[in-house]
Amino acid sequence: MKICFISAAKSIHIVRWANAMVKRGHEVTVITCANDTDENLSLYERSVRIFTLKYRAPLGYYLNARQLKKIAKRERFDVINIHYASGYGTLGRRAKLKHALLNIWGSDVYDFPYQSSFKMQLIRKNLRYYDFAASTSHCMARQAEKLYARDYEITPFGVDTELFRPLTDCKPKDKIIFGIVKTLSPKYGIADTIEAFVKLNKRLISEENLQLSQKLFLEIYGKGELKDELQTLIDGYGMHDKIKLCGYVDNHMLPRIYNRFTFNNSNSISDSESFGVAAVEAMACGIPVQVSDAEGFAEVVEDGVTGLIAPKGDVDKIAENMYRLLTDEPLRNRMGQSAVERVRQLYDWEKNVDTMEEIYRRMAERRFD
Repeated sequence: MKICFISAAKSIHIVRWANAMVKRGHEVTVITCANDTDENLSLYERSVRIFTLKYRAPLGYYLNARQLKKIAKRERFDVINIHYASGYGTLGRRAKLKHALLNIWGSDVYDFPYQSSFKMQLIRKNLRYYDFAASTSHCMARQAEKLYARDYEITPFGVDTELFRPLTDCKPKDKIIFGIVKTLSPKYGIADTIEAFVKLNKRLISEENLQLSQKLFLEIYGKGELKDELQTLIDGYGMHDKIKLCGYVDNHMLPRIYNRFTFNNSNSISDSESFGVAAVEAMACGIPVQVSDAEGFAEVVEDGVTGLIAPKGDVDKIAENMYRLLTDEPLRNRMGQSAVERVRQLYDWEKNVDTMEEIYRRMAERRFD
């Protein structure tokens, strides 16, 4: 099939979808706004074509419509897949690309519509317009249905279980590591995890469990606008020797990073965390996870089976969960094994690609009926 993605070309998620379809033998094109190509282009398979539209987002979502319509007419794609309901969803609608699949992402249905009545009307128009719509999770589909009721295909964004798997040579022998892999952004609740870690450490000291306290570390991987604020918080607690901001790491390094961890933490405070990719990646590596009850995490993590769940923003409960994982080795061993099994059953990337490919085939058949 001749497949077109209309989205931010810099998104690692689009890179993965495009490369997966190329490897399945399809011809793939990515069409993107002028300012959405500044990262990750080198990660695409060489045969993926990138078309950069003239205007930059956000005005480009309106001004690029004529150019996009001409490209689509000329190329005669079998399948058009538009990602993100607000920006690129608007662009595709204005370009009159009705026979397309619209993928919703999270903040476009959880946050954006509630910022103004105009934005609410915009999202509802976009969700109504396209012949096909998809969500990476059931919870996000339910949220989208509150805005516009229709059928939403479920297309999980899983992991490559050949890459994300338990490794035996990564864990430091003298450290117990709670880990985070997230953008340093307010909605991911990283400050809550830091404060919970401080509480955990104080509890161990009060219980005179100094040996365990000395082995305990928190490693935070990612970049973002909160870097300086989080470092100030860490320094304020006098924990710079135990809590480290480790910076951004390339995607290919993540399996080894997760396997450094004893536990993975993801305490997002927003339900726009609609599919817990970081939790799934850690689980695939056999790492028990401690997460918030953001809807995406609650869907992928079985509380008490593959990890532990705390209410969003509840630092005391997060600290309690961390203590439980730390002090109950049989529990965390069971959770690690169950986590691997759950990912292989539900979130194996090749199975997820099968699902998307089948949707594309149905779209192509309907296009030429």
